[in-house]
Amino acid sequence: MKLEALQSLTQNMPELEGAQLQKWLHEQLIQMGMDPNAIYQELEMTSCFVDTHRDTSYSNTQMQLHSHTFYELIYCINSCGAEYLVGSERYRLKQGDLIVLPPGVSHRALLPEKMEAPYMRYVIWLSAEFETLYAELCQHRFWHKQSGASILRTGGASWEHIGELFRAGVQEAEQKAPGWQAAVLGNTLQLLAQIGRAVEGRNTRPIQAEQPELLDRIATYVEEHYFQSIAIADLAKHFFVSSSTISHLFKQKLGVSFYRYVTQRRLIAAKSKIEDGCLLEEVAAQTGFVDYSSFYRSFKQEYGISPRQYRQLQQGGSRNG
Repeated sequence: MKLEALQSLTQNMPELEGAQLQKWLHEQLIQMGMDPNAIYQELEMTSCFVDTHRDTSYSNTQMQLHSHTFYELIYCINSCGAEYLVGSERYRLKQGDLIVLPPGVSHRALLPEKMEAPYMRYVIWLSAEFETLYAELCQHRFWHKQSGASILRTGGASWEHIGELFRAGVQEAEQKAPGWQAAVLGNTLQLLAQIGRAVEGRNTRPIQAEQPELLDRIATYVEEHYFQSIAIADLAKHFFVSSSTISHLFKQKLGVSFYRYVTQRRLIAAKSKIEDGCLLEEVAAQTGFVDYSSFYRSFKQEYGISPRQYRQLQQGGSRNG
């Protein structure tokens, strides 16, 4: 699903709030043949270079572990007590935090069970082609891939004006005045330059992940062993807890079963291997699936397309066949 299709839907939303608005959006996505609980896995860029939009979540229901083939920059407008899981590290968000996510990095927001306010953010998607173009144009990269993902705190810093650049780009994309695409590209170039300066500033430091709790330690274990067989009973023995404790923890914090989480992490690794040109049967074997048919079913269920169709999309082909 292209981002513009979702934006077209949200532009026609009725005057509803909170849970009622979430229910309406849920029903509309089902009518469009989409899985409302996997919307972030299925969204694709509309532009070849830059997409920007604002996003609002009222609950954890649509949040699933996922990754992208493009860079994602998220500016937190209102954190509502949200945390963010990047790989196996968990961060507590504040207003003004900037999340930088390179392609292929697993991530998702962790929202409170009872939210007093919505989780609101500005989002920019950058294609790998645009990032390369920026590097060639400026002889400088705004973000070094070896740095991985990171969360930077802009609140109270000398570069908190970065939030205004996010807002300006989103406003251009929403109003669509003549030449808005050029305005978005120009605004994004300026934003990337500011982020690059902030990252290299002597007084700039990424915020630190939260002290590891049981969820974080299990997530780290999955990161290091997803390509192997993982049984919840064995994991329970490893961490000296019961299987029911692990099951309850994942349901409570992530809203998914432990095995669904492991499958999502395997599929994220599988996408990267498909993009690298690996044979599909080898991808299944290298990412922990017992056989190709199991891999195929899981991939189709999570992303709405087959592994072969995903490869065709990355090569600029069609979903048919």
